[in-house]
Amino acid sequence: MRYAVVQAAGALGGIRWRFALRSTGRAAALGFAGTILMIGGASTQPRTLASLPDAATPVETGAAARPVAAWTAFCQRMPAECDVDAREPATIRFDADLWRTLTGVNRRVNARIRPVTDQAHWGVVDRWDFPDDGFGDCEDYQLLKRRMLIERGLPRRALRMTVVIDDIGEGHAVLMVRTDRGDFILDNKTNTILSWRDTGYAYIKREGQDGRAWVTLNGGASPAATANR
Repeated sequence: MRYAVVQAAGALGGIRWRFALRSTGRAAALGFAGTILMIGGASTQPRTLASLPDAATPVETGAAARPVAAWTAFCQRMPAECDVDAREPATIRFDADLWRTLTGVNRRVNARIRPVTDQAHWGVVDRWDFPDDGFGDCEDYQLLKRRMLIERGLPRRALRMTVVIDDIGEGHAVLMVRTDRGDFILDNKTNTILSWRDTGYAYIKREGQDGRAWVTLNGGASPAATANR
């Protein structure tokens, strides 16, 4: 993607500001080049790929795993959401544009959806669905994030629904984004996007390459609890 020079002026907290974005040379290859100039005494603050999270090794995949039953039911209701084009890339190029998109979607969904258990919401122990009425539990947050990221042009094949054991020992669902700098996690428990290694979770299984089949992660076994937080 190439960027034309863009300039805008406005007020931010009573401070006049101007934004200039341009694409040249190495910065163009990274997909981002920009400088925010704060008018009124603040210093120029460049943003580069070096300021983004460090690269991390991808999570280790293992043998085939049984899909979450509620995922299978979700795919039966909405098969298009589970069909993956094998021609799509399995990882996404990590750059500032991607980071901006991920953080924006993660924050927006976390703020918009109100937590409720599947039992209270649907009258069943575990159901995976879109929280289009504004309510949902962990997997519903992540399904909506996944849909929004696909709408923004990200390949479905690189966006993996994932089951973990969380910090209090319960089953939990997150969205794993596979990039050329490692696997990053979108989570309804935090607006901070972390490398999978930095979440403190035990990784159990996730969608495989074709969307329907699942694979184990780091030698994990299926959690005893449903993913409901």
